[in-house]
Amino acid sequence: IAEHGLDIRNAFAAIYMPEAESKKRVSIPVEIIRQIQQSCMEHNDDMRWLIALISDTGMRLAEAAGLHVDDIKLDEDIPYVNIKPHPWRSLKTRGSQRQVPLVGASLWAAKRIKANASSCFAFPRYTDNIRCNANSASNALNKWLHANFRNDIVIHGFRHAMRDRLRAVSCPSEMIDQIGGWSSGKVGEGYGEGFDLNHLHEWIAKLS
Repeated sequence: IAEHGLDIRNAFAAIYMPEAESKKRVSIPVEIIRQIQQSCMEHNDDMRWLIALISDTGMRLAEAAGLHVDDIKLDEDIPYVNIKPHPWRSLKTRGSQRQVPLVGASLWAAKRIKANASSCFAFPRYTDNIRCNANSASNALNKWLHANFRNDIVIHGFRHAMRDRLRAVSCPSEMIDQIGGWSSGKVGEGYGEGFDLNHLHEWIAKLS
């Protein structure tokens, strides 16, 4: 194509593919999660807020980076993040639309985001009204994680760790799927309203 001077663009160039999609991902050990969370609080900037927000919610990077400030609900009895599709950032599956209670480092990050909001977007560094640049966020956050912790740790590892951490406290599998927006593939998955915030909070609070 280039040889003949044709301007044919790759239709998949703008599609976000989390780093290491094709290779086995490493679940981050709890002790390292705690170290990372502490470092995030010490640095206290928007990049570290993004890491901390993901660390105790298990959100996908694009879900977190593409949040509207109003998606963060701090004035409720149980603070939570409302994960829903936006014109600038879609969701992976129908089950990805969900509410996740905020606890621990994620609650800290949510408070910092709201208190320092200079835009309607939670992370204007990566998001505007046209698109959410999750690739840029992934590259920057992974670079920091590699330089300061372990080279096999990537931002998506917090999502794998969330599943492991919830299993470790005997959280019901259906609730784990709801918290992470995972599809179980079961016939009854799309029926009913799911667990309410009180029940979700009861289990996710055991992680902090």
